[in-house]
Amino acid sequence: MRKWLLLFLYATATMAQSPITAVKTGTFYFKADDYAGFDAFGFQYFIKDNAFIKSNGKDKFEYKKIAFGKITRADIQNPLLMVLFYEDFNAAVLLDNQLNEVREIRFNDLSSPVVAHALGMAGQNRLWLFDTLTQQIMLFDYLKNTLTPLATPLKETVKTYQSDFNNFYWIDAKDDAYVIDVFGKVTAMGKVPPNDAMLFLSGQSILFTTDGKLLFRDGKSGTVQTVLGTENSPKKFYCEAQILAIFTNFGITNYKITLP
Repeated sequence: MRKWLLLFLYATATMAQSPITAVKTGTFYFKADDYAGFDAFGFQYFIKDNAFIKSNGKDKFEYKKIAFGKITRADIQNPLLMVLFYEDFNAAVLLDNQLNEVREIRFNDLSSPVVAHALGMAGQNRLWLFDTLTQQIMLFDYLKNTLTPLATPLKETVKTYQSDFNNFYWIDAKDDAYVIDVFGKVTAMGKVPPNDAMLFLSGQSILFTTDGKLLFRDGKSGTVQTVLGTENSPKKFYCEAQILAIFTNFGITNYKITLP
């Protein structure tokens, strides 16, 4: 009931505005367990049988590290230096553009050990990290093996998160969204709508899925529009430079979209 009430409140905030267009541009067929995104060079990144795979349909690269167990998350923001997070093993691996291992990181072996629950690529040889021992968001310098805590410990745990080189976004257990920058400034972004998956965009706008639909919420007006209907039923999605990739059981369908 709460989910439908919140959806109704978000939907009734919709005002007259230019509709969002989504034009299908092609499909890349493959079977995978999870999807990490695409890059500007035409490569798709996905996880299958706990192997991290990069493919454009002709060339294919693969990386697997059995010793670290299951891949929790793959960050491909920088296709020349990517990071795989293995939460169960409290470890991470950095990979180059051909998926060769560049660096192995074991957080248990640091002089001040941490238990990483969230991890993502930041700028200047650093990683974003949320440590469950201190409930703090940190920056980890992987060349110096040093940690820099940012802001005060969180009152609520991190439920879901997203990061870029300059910002770390998270949603807590109460469905409140926040963003912190590399200088430690925290900005509250309000309640998030009920969703199965969500992606933060610029200007506090978001894309999110619920009940098989992909929706867009404008960060300025709070209005909500449908991007794609239930016929697509995405398992996951990725959006960059007005290109939307929808991950289903059959692979990736790409769309050119126009967002406000």
